[in-house]
Amino acid sequence: MAQEFKLKGIGSLNLKNGDKQEAEIEGIENGKVLLVKVNDRISATSANCTHYGAPLVKGVLTGEGRLTCPWHGACFNVASGDVEDAPALDPLATFEVIQKDGGVFIKGDEETIKANRRSLGFKCSAQGNEKVLVIGGGSGTLGAIEGLRGGGYTGHITVLSKEGYRPVDRTKLSKALLADVSKVAWRSEDWYKNASIDIISDEASNVDFGAKKVSTKSGKTYDYTKLVLATGGTPRWLPLPGLKGDLGNVFVLRSVPDAQGIVESVGENGKKIVVIGSSFIGMEVANCLTGKKNDVTVIGMEKAPMERVMGEKVGKIFRGLLEKNGVKFHMEASVDKATPSKSDSSKVGAVHLKDGTVLEADLVIEGVGVGPATEYLKDNKAIELLKDGSVSTDESFAVKGLKDVFAIGDIATYPYHGPGGNGSPVRIEHWNVAQNAGRSVANSINSPGAKPKPFIPVFWSALGSQLRYCGNTVGGYDDIIIQGEPEKPSFIAYYTKGEEVVAMASMMKDPYMTQTAELMRRGKMPTKSELQKGVDILDINIPAEIKI
Repeated sequence: MAQEFKLKGIGSLNLKNGDKQEAEIEGIENGKVLLVKVNDRISATSANCTHYGAPLVKGVLTGEGRLTCPWHGACFNVASGDVEDAPALDPLATFEVIQKDGGVFIKGDEETIKANRRSLGFKCSAQGNEKVLVIGGGSGTLGAIEGLRGGGYTGHITVLSKEGYRPVDRTKLSKALLADVSKVAWRSEDWYKNASIDIISDEASNVDFGAKKVSTKSGKTYDYTKLVLATGGTPRWLPLPGLKGDLGNVFVLRSVPDAQGIVESVGENGKKIVVIGSSFIGMEVANCLTGKKNDVTVIGMEKAPMERVMGEKVGKIFRGLLEKNGVKFHMEASVDKATPSKSDSSKVGAVHLKDGTVLEADLVIEGVGVGPATEYLKDNKAIELLKDGSVSTDESFAVKGLKDVFAIGDIATYPYHGPGGNGSPVRIEHWNVAQNAGRSVANSINSPGAKPKPFIPVFWSALGSQLRYCGNTVGGYDDIIIQGEPEKPSFIAYYTKGEEVVAMASMMKDPYMTQTAELMRRGKMPTKSELQKGVDILDINIPAEIKI
């Protein structure tokens, strides 16, 4: 039952528009709320982001009342608490604010205050003839199904997922090698049952777009009124002897079973591990495994890790962080093959480089990219796949040439209108992008004719320190402006093309990434010259108008 709780040390409300203040609550251990003032109205919300718990007092508040997490880009409406952008699922709790008797109080119940969220429990009994069928079980699916029910959709929702388990936080597989579904699942099985969302373990084999039916490998058929293709990516294996799945203890990392296999193979740690690939997955898993006292070596083809996306200067910072933790590197290297272990010919024993170097290995992890998982569409004459196997969509993620069909996540190539994009087609393999696309599709289904909600791509990575990144370099970049102290590491890297900032990366500089993303959405990011002259983006007020 709701009751009044006094806020510690606050006698009156003296906030100005745009101000945020975290306050402790008397009588509740560790109880806190966030006070914010927008448009002359003071609101009280949960104090921490419902994604990973970031303190929202350090986030970015816009003039229209949009509060963005300083860590991973989750956005909330401060008046309602509702989620506006991924990756948060649960909204913030909101509380009535009362000023009386020389103090400030909030009205709420203790359980909700302690939970730091308004728990979403969609009690729904599906009805009617409308049927949304989602193929895939990842981040895009999560955004779509939660967005549908959260937006009031009462029709049938069915998810076909070959993964065999409910949606999980895939980002924790490479960053922490968590291999237990119960520890990485976003929701309980009962949550989906109560929301009348059917999650079926099966794999799509064919789609009859004319008849609006999907066939599966188990021989079953599912019909739909709206179809969402969200099958994600398929990890690539190197087409080399010993590395194409023909030796044991050689892994890719995409699913919970992949993580389970790695954890079982590592056992009590102390293993010699070779990671092939110096992009995000390879670097994250290398960082995780060296922290568990294993001997880890990373092989990369570039001059510096993640050079293709982050550039050589910034890639060298990441290399230094992991070397400090004990990871060894062979860069500008080419792999020739893997050979069996002398003690067990069914398992890997060494990785051979083309320069003759031989690296002993108890296990090998390949992080050499993913391809769009669209095998079930390849021979379908009703849909034309792009050269990379992806599906072309419009800004609403509707598949071109098909009615009532959407594609999201790793399989979708869509027009990018962020800085430097100019509508260029882009396929972005980010957790946030997939989930935001799913939310956008849900909104299109719930509100036909609604404009797609603009968002700036955001991702994060664990590389000895937390990396934040926003924007995209689909049109390339010609310079990187680095500010701060990269050696700490405490820096911001602005990626520019001409005078325009098209992307940014930061470490230990929150909330610069969040501020950048909000300014990008509004076409108000400073120019390269302005940044070089010392303009601090945190000093810029964020206007309400969205330009992308």
